Amino acid sequence: MLDTNVLMHDPTSIFRFDEHDIFLPMVVLEELDAGKKGMTESARNVRQVSRFIDELVQDADKHRIDTGIELPGEHRLNGNSNARPGRLFFQTRLSQPLLPDTLPGHRADNTILEYCLSLQEQQPEARVTLVSKDINLRIKATIIGVHAEDYFNDKTLDDLDLLFCGSAPLGPDFWDSHSQDMDSWQEEGRTFYRVQGPQVVEWTPNQFLFAEDDSQFEAIVRSVDDQTAVIELIQQFHGERNSVWGVTARNREQNFALNLLTDESVDFISILGPAGTGKTLLTLAAGLAQTLEANRYREIIMTRVTVPLGEDIGFLPGTEEEKMEPWMGALMDNLEVLTQSDEGGDWGRAATNDLLRNRIKIRSLNFMRGRTFLNRYIILDEAQNLTSKQMKALITRAGPGTKVVCLGNVSQIDTPYLTETTSGLTYVVNRFRNWTHSGHVTLLRGERSRLADHASDIL
Repeated sequence: MLDTNVLMHDPTSIFRFDEHDIFLPMVVLEELDAGKKGMTESARNVRQVSRFIDELVQDADKHRIDTGIELPGEHRLNGNSNARPGRLFFQTRLSQPLLPDTLPGHRADNTILEYCLSLQEQQPEARVTLVSKDINLRIKATIIGVHAEDYFNDKTLDDLDLLFCGSAPLGPDFWDSHSQDMDSWQEEGRTFYRVQGPQVVEWTPNQFLFAEDDSQFEAIVRSVDDQTAVIELIQQFHGERNSVWGVTARNREQNFALNLLTDESVDFISILGPAGTGKTLLTLAAGLAQTLEANRYREIIMTRVTVPLGEDIGFLPGTEEEKMEPWMGALMDNLEVLTQSDEGGDWGRAATNDLLRNRIKIRSLNFMRGRTFLNRYIILDEAQNLTSKQMKALITRAGPGTKVVCLGNVSQIDTPYLTETTSGLTYVVNRFRNWTHSGHVTLLRGERSRLADHASDIL
């Protein structure tokens, strides 16, 4: 049995249970009807669910509805293609009042639990499972003896510890086991190596490699073919001479990030890291350098999900950009760092800020559908609050010459029903890891202040 929030979260969930039968009580259909209005993501999902159900029932007569409507899809029960397909059942008769006295009233959740108990009594040979993303409903179900589970199909990973981090250390015996038949050459001032060995099969394109000894060897994987890989020594952005818009890398991971952000061949970048690791500052500095100095992009577009941390402050006046400004404090703070030069005094700083504001556009995600961005540098901040469907809708807006950078911290998710393993940011990191024009970096060390670092550790 599916709870309403599962259908609102994933409109295709009725097709995700393979050989299992699905039951939808009338109260779920009523809740779907109540949630179909509006332009929110959940309202769009409800309308899509209604269309799916309508397609299934429009040709079904009363007898087929009573005996279940066969669900389309591939049925992979232990590799048996002849396995019985799942069926969709609706509530066609009243349920028996089987709820304990501890659950009084006619709330929708209690009605769903009552129908679960009724099904268990009607079909004792079958196992009735309530699938819901509502933790409290699952707790109540367990208390009264109904098996309840979360909806797992939207999980990208089983555990966040399995998430790709974007870099890998080289073992102490790496060169001994991989130096046979090794080639090296230089091309346009860059140094390349072609290496072979057992560790190569674990690498992915644009993954960073580093030696943990004193050699300070750092490279990026350019291509992988079976047990042969081409790697390139990366640029070092640690010194002032190699700064990007005045910003230098303070640690190894920041250096990896700047290499990706300034690489013309990389179209999609994801950067994860806790607060204070420099995600926004590095991304904005690289964007300004490539937009204003190299003229690689026409402008910078910055956006984020407008999910409040506390109580919502209500409607905001002004244009789209003015409405988004309260959500863009991170942008303003980082621009202040990037324009703090004393040259020209207050007037010079004001002129610089005006110039930067003309090339940096703040846009709302609500108006992204249908747009195409050409030669833009798109920064998606707080991307951990996006669902996988929203992430797809945004990234597919990118036209020729556009780079998309997704920033976020999966331990700070504010969107209801999203978790670390179901976040759209986790989804794209996992899906893009083998593409030759994408890269990922996980920042580890906080560089904001000693107070912020200490607070992150102890609070």
